[in-house]
Amino acid sequence: MPNIREIRNRIRSVKNTAKVTRAMEMIAASKMRRSQQRLIAGRPYAETITEIIGHITAQVLDGDDDTHPLMVIRDPKRIRVIHVSPDRGLCGGLTGNLNRNLNRFIASQDLPADFVVIGRKGRDFVSRSNLEIRSAFVDMGDTLSLADIEQIADVVINDYENGDVDEVYISYSKFISTVVQQPTIKKLLPVEAVDVTSSNKGGYIYEPNPAQILDSLLPRFVQVQIYHSILESIGSEHSARMVAMSSATDSANEMIRGLILLMNKVRQAAITTELLDIVGGVAALEG
Repeated sequence: MPNIREIRNRIRSVKNTAKVTRAMEMIAASKMRRSQQRLIAGRPYAETITEIIGHITAQVLDGDDDTHPLMVIRDPKRIRVIHVSPDRGLCGGLTGNLNRNLNRFIASQDLPADFVVIGRKGRDFVSRSNLEIRSAFVDMGDTLSLADIEQIADVVINDYENGDVDEVYISYSKFISTVVQQPTIKKLLPVEAVDVTSSNKGGYIYEPNPAQILDSLLPRFVQVQIYHSILESIGSEHSARMVAMSSATDSANEMIRGLILLMNKVRQAAITTELLDIVGGVAALEG
């Protein structure tokens, strides 16, 4: 059985760990609130540009058979996956769930694939799995702007237009709530025409013409989809880290209570032993 000094040192060590995890929980909570604000602020833009793409494609497809390069559907021979993951750990099972979901998706495909990875954890997983990495982007920070995504979008769009890949998917963690983050994989390219009702097709008049607007809007649409997926992943990361650090703090406090109870038992046993020695000594002297 450990002595009282060893238990006290262990209690002091666990208390210091609890202070660190508590501080990390508070930092993650602050970052989560800011990331949620950016995520909520970006949703109307993403929804509106999706709606506009639907209206424009409806007009273009009704009047012209010429399809935009980003909407061309080819017989898939090679696919690409944009894998968005955290740069840091200590966020519970978020990274593991993301990587397992990606692994299941790749196993279900019969086509060769390469990857554009965003984040250290995803890059390390893809590299360990001996999969081909087209580009890697790490340490991008939590305060991304739409301009920071241009390089990623350019790599994906240029390779698709050149025929290097026939389909592009994006893998990320969708923010559902503070305690729920859902690993998600959705198709990014080719851009599919959004279905709109016939009553909404004539709701807008575009100048100079819908086809020219589509030429400039579709690359931005792809960029917005990537940007919004990264915002979802950042919000999920901070939420998962806050929950993980809260659980770690609770576990540390529970361990401290157990160690205090053990220390009291050891102290009581030591006192009882000393009393027995004293009683035994007195009895020996009287004998």
